[in-house]
Amino acid sequence: MTKAKKGVTFNHNPLLRSELPAWRPRFVLLCLLGGSMALVGRAAYLQGVNDQFLQAKGESRYARVLAVPATRGKITDRQGDVLAVSSPVKSIWAIPEDARLTPAQTRQLAALLEMEVGELNQKLATDKDFVYIKRQVSPELADRVAALKLPGVHDQREFRRFYPGGDVMAHVLGFTGVDDKGQEGIELAFESQLAGKPGSRRVVKDRRGNVVEDVQSIRPPQDGREVALSVDNKIQYLAHAALKQAMTDHKAKAGGVVVLDAKTGEILALANAPTYNPNNRVKLTGDQLRNRALTDTFEPGSTMKPFTAAMALENGKVTANTIINCAPGRMTIGSATISDAHPHGALTVAQVIQKSSNIGAAKMALSFPPETMWKMLDDAGFGAPLKLGFPGEVSGRLRPAKTWRPIEQATMSYGHGMSVSLMQIANAYQVFARDGDMVPLSLSRLDAPPVHGSRVFSPQTAREVRQMLELVVQQGGTAPQAAVPGYRVGGKTGTAMKLVGGHYAHKYVASFVGIAPISDPRLVVAVMIDEPSNGKHYGGDVAAPIFAQVTGGALRTLGVAPDAPLKPLQVARQGVNAAPVRESM
Repeated sequence: MTKAKKGVTFNHNPLLRSELPAWRPRFVLLCLLGGSMALVGRAAYLQGVNDQFLQAKGESRYARVLAVPATRGKITDRQGDVLAVSSPVKSIWAIPEDARLTPAQTRQLAALLEMEVGELNQKLATDKDFVYIKRQVSPELADRVAALKLPGVHDQREFRRFYPGGDVMAHVLGFTGVDDKGQEGIELAFESQLAGKPGSRRVVKDRRGNVVEDVQSIRPPQDGREVALSVDNKIQYLAHAALKQAMTDHKAKAGGVVVLDAKTGEILALANAPTYNPNNRVKLTGDQLRNRALTDTFEPGSTMKPFTAAMALENGKVTANTIINCAPGRMTIGSATISDAHPHGALTVAQVIQKSSNIGAAKMALSFPPETMWKMLDDAGFGAPLKLGFPGEVSGRLRPAKTWRPIEQATMSYGHGMSVSLMQIANAYQVFARDGDMVPLSLSRLDAPPVHGSRVFSPQTAREVRQMLELVVQQGGTAPQAAVPGYRVGGKTGTAMKLVGGHYAHKYVASFVGIAPISDPRLVVAVMIDEPSNGKHYGGDVAAPIFAQVTGGALRTLGVAPDAPLKPLQVARQGVNAAPVRESM
């Protein structure tokens, strides 16, 4: 069998004897040649004719397009003093996959960045391609981190907002977040102007991700535009300091001061308390954030009486010397009774304002249909937003006239049953400072005053009410402490009980709104103190002195010439005649 196997050859296989067709090897050879030529042609096309694809793939291994941050625009006051500016900082970031740090390196990095080791390890343990380790560190600290030469750990340039005025300007400016975008105040309201547009640049990086060469600038960054505010830095500081002292003296819950330029409608100062430091917001609370002058409302109390008197004067119902019988100091309307803080007999209309009689104001208001009074209040801007574009701005509360009952119309004549913001009441007092018209308020510096305003009262009516307001700060009025040496000033006190749970409680809001100087008004100043609790709660005792302090300093800052002779200080004698008049609530 072995021999048989040795004798067998494959030549006896019939398949091997058959000859292959001559065209088959030629066809296979042609196919191979065609494929080779196609590959050569494709290679020549990609490398010689259309080489963008391969170049892009190659560049993707080492080239990157990086964002170039734009600088946020500065914010300045009306004099050009810088109120907010962006300073360069750096952020430390990592590629977790590449950041394989030894325990010693981890401790070293955590110590530099003032972080817990566990927090750092948690950030580097993520499965993301990119993670921030710490944002907005100083360039010096970033250089110290870079000197460690840790794998996968990098830094990038950013900007951080700095506010030189600190808590003085906090509620005006607001602040930006970690991404340099506005979060509150002017920073948010003017975000579209302040925010720049980032650019981009193409760079070459090594295998560690470090930039080794700048190739080209694809798009240059567009820096944000500068915003010049209407606010005067010096007047703002005066308002802030006076309010801060009053908060301490009266142990108040909160407060606000607004200063307007009566000629242009520009907001020269806006101060709130409590406040905060926008440069350090670690312990920031909601109460500190609230811009109460724009976001909080309160019943304005007797500061509304001048509008009631102006309505009566405008419609010819009374003159400044018309006698109104306010005796016996009480008046019953339906089932309710209203009263004066101190009973008065016969008072002129001017005296109703000077001595702040609720009865006198109510009798004037009830001589008109509700629709007439509502239209006057609406024309003065009550119940509508000011449209300043400021975050959180409220419109106050002014119900439709058809829902008013007689008692409600009577109480609204002296500021109860409606609500306003401090900025609203300051805005409305423009009608007395500007001879009957009012212009839109502005947070931006104006190059020229508005040409026309919306008319509410005639110039004659406005001037007559202005004379009544001057009587309020004189002896016999409710606010002699509002007097400013060297200037004729006028205004109106307000003291209103607060609504708590739908009922009036023994908590008060003291306010004063005034104009200066009376001869040629330049300023409207409004002051509100919420829940004074140190023994005094009347507007004449609590808010009027703040008005005097702020107004006197502001007039001197603006270079307004005195319009009254300086008088020596006099100490009031003890007795009934020397006692200050209290406004009715």
